[in-house]
Parts: sequence; C-alpha cells; structure tokens
Amino acid sequence: MITFKEIKNEISKKENFNFLIIILFIFSIDRYSKIKIMNNFSDTSFYINDFLNFDLLWNIGIGFGLLSSNSSIFYNLISTIIAFVIVFLIIIGIKSDKFDKIAFSVIIGGALGNFYDRIYFKAVPDFIDLHYKDFHWFTFNIADIFITIGVLCLITKGFFVKDK
Repeated sequence: MITFKEIKNEISKKENFNFLIIILFIFSIDRYSKIKIMNNFSDTSFYINDFLNFDLLWNIGIGFGLLSSNSSIFYNLISTIIAFVIVFLIIIGIKSDKFDKIAFSVIIGGALGNFYDRIYFKAVPDFIDLHYKDFHWFTFNIADIFITIGVLCLITKGFFVKDK
C-alpha cells in the first residue's frame, strides 16, 4: 500500500512535476474552451460546416450521457466514484514509466476538467456535435477528447509494446 508521504515524495520529483504541468495545461485548455462556448453559444447552435456544429448541452451523466439520472443521490454517488478514479489514476501515474505518465496526465487533465464542471455546475457542458447528414455522434467536449487520446495511447501501447 502506498502512503501519502510516498506520494508526496514522488510528486516532488522533477519528472512528476513536469507531468503535473501537462495536467494543468490540459485542464486550462478545457476550461477556456467551455467558458468561450458558455459565453458565446449558450442559447444557439453554431454551424461550422456539414460535419461539425457547436451546440451547448448539459450532461448530468458520465461520458456520452451514460448513467444520466435526476436523482441527486445517484449523481453524488457517481461523482464520488469519479473522484476516487481520478485519485487512483494519479497514484498509478506517479509510479508509471514516462510514456504512461504522459498518457495518464492527459487522461487526468481531461477528467479533472469534467469533474470540476460536475462539482461547480452540477453538469458537464458538452458542445462539439459531429454529424453526417441526420446521424449525430454523441456531443462531447475538449476534456473528452483528451481522455480518449490518453486511453487510446494506453491501449495501443498494450497491443504493441511487450513488457520487459
């Protein structure tokens, strides 16, 4: 079992500090994008091209609107689980090799962006609407993009890199 003191010592290492910067950078990009959308497109959909719109939706569930519920108890339970997952990812990330640290940092930065919204707004603003004619993919945000990139990096590494 890893102790708080060990976590503190690991975070203070320069290599882990650099990954903290990645987390904060991604969190900042996500916050900036959501603030811009909320301030400029809160009541209208914005047409970009035949495949992309900005359309602000408030997601009370987890990714892609899954587990949406009007129950505050369920919402708080899911939020608590998400908080524990983020802490777990931080602990794993601290002990990981450099590539995994980057992937976990990208995931954590995005997860913190969405978690912040869950706590502050009681919902996550999603606004990127990819579509082709009448088929619309799930509406998502910048944090979701980073989470997906981090997960895909870890999956790809799992398929192609053999452990020593």
